[in-house]
Amino acid sequence: MLDIKNLSVSYGKHAALREVDLTVDRGEIVVMLGANGAGKSSLLKACAGLITTQDGTHIDLSGNELTALSAHKIVETGLALVPEGRGIFGELTVRENLALGAFAKRARAAEKQNLDRVIDLFPKLAERLDQAARTMSGGEQQMVAIGRALMSNPDILLLDEPSLGLSPIMTGELFKALAAIRKTGVGVLLVEQNAHQSLAISDRGYLIENGAITGQDTAKALQSDPAVQKAFLGLGAA
Repeated sequence: MLDIKNLSVSYGKHAALREVDLTVDRGEIVVMLGANGAGKSSLLKACAGLITTQDGTHIDLSGNELTALSAHKIVETGLALVPEGRGIFGELTVRENLALGAFAKRARAAEKQNLDRVIDLFPKLAERLDQAARTMSGGEQQMVAIGRALMSNPDILLLDEPSLGLSPIMTGELFKALAAIRKTGVGVLLVEQNAHQSLAISDRGYLIENGAITGQDTAKALQSDPAVQKAFLGLGAA
């Protein structure tokens, strides 16, 4: 389980996150909904060790305290981040990008099995293994980015706006893949502007505003909440 308590982050005098509490179990999808600038990406980066947290923050993954660890050591505990913008290596082939994901010690023994799992999730990649990643469509590049993260053999997968810029068809394929990832026992913390589809596949959700959690519930309950419908689903308040 990923257990976040009292997570606070500041950029200079600006408080990006204020005493956030959040949990993600293995085998569940948790979505975080909020406006641009609410602190969603900062939360994911803090968990992955990419930004500094304030004193009093506790981020625990299966008994490992992450706040004092460097980013590469956090990967070894079982946490993997797919950042907004994907961050793949365009000049490398799909195969080479995926192999980089298996660099973690925890992943090396299961590299072949994890590659087979990625190909099962994203069959299109089987035809593109020797293709330069930069020549692929945005949706295919997102498959590579998620596949690379899965190659690290994570317990928890963090995804920052994975459907951004994708066509409706590719977005649908992406969300089907996320549901399949959950079935493998991997927990997913999802930041996503597409509230309709993210709530449809999620187990639970959190609402974040101005760096603080303002609500949480099951995904089904959030879908029927008038305030959530108005703010995120494009429906008038009941």
